[in-house]
Amino acid sequence: MKRIIIAALLLLCGAALADAQELSFSTNIVDFAKSGTANLEASYGFSRHWTLSAGMKYDAGGATRQQLYALGGRFWPWHIYSGWWLSGKMQYQEFNEAARSQETSEGDRYGAGLAGGYSRMLGKHFNLDLGIGLWTGYSRYVTYACPTCGRIVDTGNKLFLLPNDLMIALSYIF
Repeated sequence: MKRIIIAALLLLCGAALADAQELSFSTNIVDFAKSGTANLEASYGFSRHWTLSAGMKYDAGGATRQQLYALGGRFWPWHIYSGWWLSGKMQYQEFNEAARSQETSEGDRYGAGLAGGYSRMLGKHFNLDLGIGLWTGYSRYVTYACPTCGRIVDTGNKLFLLPNDLMIALSYIF
């Protein structure tokens, strides 16, 4: 799965170089502020109303350690990189979460997400993106009694519905 996402990201970037006016890179300021999560999304506009995107998040510290990879598309009713938008994407997340108690969980999540928002043009090359979304899917997990003891409390598979993409992002458009 990771190889497919990385290959798609490389193809997206390579295709974008052919028409440089349709490429965008963005980072979500909320992820940095909330947990120090490094994140980047690349988008390529292939028509007046549609963009393809590939993104990643990585957080090696804090209460939730994760790496997340996403591929998706965004619909713009007016014009790409301007105004209201709706998006859908497929995501994969490898996670390690510490609960308020000593228990910690780790595992993999696979799913799809929907989001919506607004992009405000700040200048010729900069946008401020505001958005919110949800994602749902399938999770495989293991729960341990404590972070260091290794005693398994629970293991399993379950469906999930989680908030995703609380976004205040800064975008640079080529």
